[in-house]
Amino acid sequence: MSIFGNIVSALFHHAPAAAPEQTAAADAPASAATTSDPAPAGDGAATPPAGGAPSAAAAPASAGTASGGSAPQTVDAKAVLAGLAAKNPQKLDWQHSIVDMMKLLGLDSSLSNRKELAQELGYTGEMDGSAAMNTWLHGEVMKKLSENGGQVPASLKA
Repeated sequence: MSIFGNIVSALFHHAPAAAPEQTAAADAPASAATTSDPAPAGDGAATPPAGGAPSAAAAPASAGTASGGSAPQTVDAKAVLAGLAAKNPQKLDWQHSIVDMMKLLGLDSSLSNRKELAQELGYTGEMDGSAAMNTWLHGEVMKKLSENGGQVPASLKA
């Protein structure tokens, strides 16, 4: 998997699991109805409507994944990263540092991985781990996250 793919995967892995649980809860009674006796299935069918109401943001993602299974899920990247930072004993500046953001996500932030990420994302400058390269990487990762289901504030896409 690509370095950027690992970032996306780690971000979505750390996202709150409300949408998948709601989808699983909604799917469970339907599968129970097809595999169990008719009487118990009727009892479970009254439960699903309550599962979809808690989160308006989760509803579109659940609807997309329930119908085709391949629609991209959305995740609040800022909330996930801020939550991870709050739990981390280190003071990591994920809002400005690609290294710190990768550390928060449990990814290798070595220069070799950042060089690979820079190549994936089309960086044309010197791949020497300079501030310019790292700043560009951070901004580009945030832009790409927003293009791939991440809700990213405009201030982080600079």
